[in-house]
Amino acid sequence: MSADARKQAFEDLLTAQAASRINPPLLLPADPYFDLAGEEFGRRLLLTTGSDGAEYCLRPEFTLPIVADYIRNGTREPASFAYHGPIFRQRPDGPAEFTQAGLELLAQRDADLALDRVLAFARDALTVYEVAAPRIRLGSVALFESLLAQLEMPDAWRPRIRHRFGHDEAMDRLLTRLEAAPDVPRAEQPHRDALIEDITEQMVAAGLSLTESRTPSEIADRYLEQQALDAAHVSPQTLALLRRILAISAPALEALSLVEAIAHSEGLDLRAPVASLKRHIDALPPEIEIVFEAGFSPRLDYYTGIVFEIQSAEGQVLASGGQYDRLLERLGATAPIAASGCALWIDRLEAEAAR
Repeated sequence: MSADARKQAFEDLLTAQAASRINPPLLLPADPYFDLAGEEFGRRLLLTTGSDGAEYCLRPEFTLPIVADYIRNGTREPASFAYHGPIFRQRPDGPAEFTQAGLELLAQRDADLALDRVLAFARDALTVYEVAAPRIRLGSVALFESLLAQLEMPDAWRPRIRHRFGHDEAMDRLLTRLEAAPDVPRAEQPHRDALIEDITEQMVAAGLSLTESRTPSEIADRYLEQQALDAAHVSPQTLALLRRILAISAPALEALSLVEAIAHSEGLDLRAPVASLKRHIDALPPEIEIVFEAGFSPRLDYYTGIVFEIQSAEGQVLASGGQYDRLLERLGATAPIAASGCALWIDRLEAEAAR
């Protein structure tokens, strides 16, 4: 198929989704990306500053502005959005401007069917670009969060472990730190007011400003938080179990059988997220290679359910997405709204088609 024929076939596929075509502005406020995607993503933005001092970026992706506009409109009606256009990111292996396309399904009445529809769209797009032998990499935020909620550990550590989910190196460093921490009796902490007073006196004596940098109360709170974490011991058994599950990576049904066996032996209830994964696996064509990795997640904590990447035979990510209900709440939704979507890397798909 020629490049022109592929372009037309892909446009026909987008039209077949019966979704509103949307094209957010090329220049967007940068703050939401720093707030929601973090400093790592922020370093890849192409930034500029307005005359009012506000920071803007060239559009780095489509999902956030699409969802933000949906929330601003104040509706909770089901909506489908499709897009196809340029995005801008600094990256080491290609130009800063490239093309992305995708599908976003918001407030659909059946969240499982919405995710199936997203996965089917991504697979159909790969067919248009004649991608042979794609590989689907599945993960489940819901499974990990359910596991984390049931593990025996001080509550102070749960959000910190969750924050590192999907960051293999950061997770390993944290677990190694917890494994090395001694189990010692918790010392009595100083009273907050007395600690603030002491810090204030020391800062004044040293000639330091009480307002230009961190305030005495902020320093005190950080100190007390760190003391509480240092005293919150996590057992070696819990850490070993967490490592054991996070290490699972195998053909999907084999991996889920292992998850089920571990859950049964440890008295954990992971039936709901495992059943959800199996249901979506059953909806996929049997000839596609599907791998489940218990430690896999995008480095964005607003994903909530199943996440995926579709890769070429060489391991290049061609499409990615999943369920991201939490993003709508972060952007101001006052009630839970289901959301699923995916993004396609058109430059990579074109390269695959040209092979």
